[in-house]
Amino acid sequence: MRTDRLPHIWCPGCGHGILMRAIAVAIEDLKLDKDKVCIVSGIGCSSRASGYMDFNTLHTTHGRALAFATGVKFANPDLHVIVVTGDGDASAIGGNHLIHACRRNIDITTIVFNNNIYGMTGGQFSPTTPKGDRGTTAPFGNIDKAFDICSLAKGAGATYVARSTAYHANKMIEYIKTGINHKGFSLIEGISSCPTYYGRKNKKGGAVDLLNHLKDTFVDIKVKDKLSPEKLENKMFMGEFHNSVEPEYTAEYDKIIELFSTGGEE
Repeated sequence: MRTDRLPHIWCPGCGHGILMRAIAVAIEDLKLDKDKVCIVSGIGCSSRASGYMDFNTLHTTHGRALAFATGVKFANPDLHVIVVTGDGDASAIGGNHLIHACRRNIDITTIVFNNNIYGMTGGQFSPTTPKGDRGTTAPFGNIDKAFDICSLAKGAGATYVARSTAYHANKMIEYIKTGINHKGFSLIEGISSCPTYYGRKNKKGGAVDLLNHLKDTFVDIKVKDKLSPEKLENKMFMGEFHNSVEPEYTAEYDKIIELFSTGGEE
């Protein structure tokens, strides 16, 4: 951590600090060279994380973290490029960048801090706000169907997709480590908690209540088929949703460069 940047700006009870720590622990566990790690973020509560972490870091424009990260990875394919983004940053203004990074299968690890709301900009509802829940731009309840970011990423072509929560911190660390080691585009969604806007506006209680909600609501996808319909009622799923091996984008691009250098002869 860049201790001179602390204390952080996140509200008391915010789950983002837990998710940021999970990234730091994963990098430490993997014994990665700090100079070989680049963390890129956009704009929003989650994206402040890059400023607190003592690596090569890039704090970019709203929704464009993956575009910047793609340039970084192309310029130096040996870097471990990690994107930190929020639910709005990734799936609203940055949604197009997300789906194309997925389909290209570029070797970037994307960590989505999903607290179901726009926090820093004033509590507006986001693409992941559950239907019926409130925000400053949905005072009578959100009528939009919520995005499932993991399903979106898998459908767009990401080759590693997983989800954990701020409560299930050890699982979050495990999935981030797998994502970093994965050769291709990986997305790990971390369900966070926002007591200031999401919790307060929806009368869901304080920080402890929101963490207990994560504990009680999320079950591992591995046990889905073992539970009765009654036990699955109102549950959501975490775990590893997809893991496949496909050609990685910068490696494929190197082949194009090689063809160019030989005059197009294979």
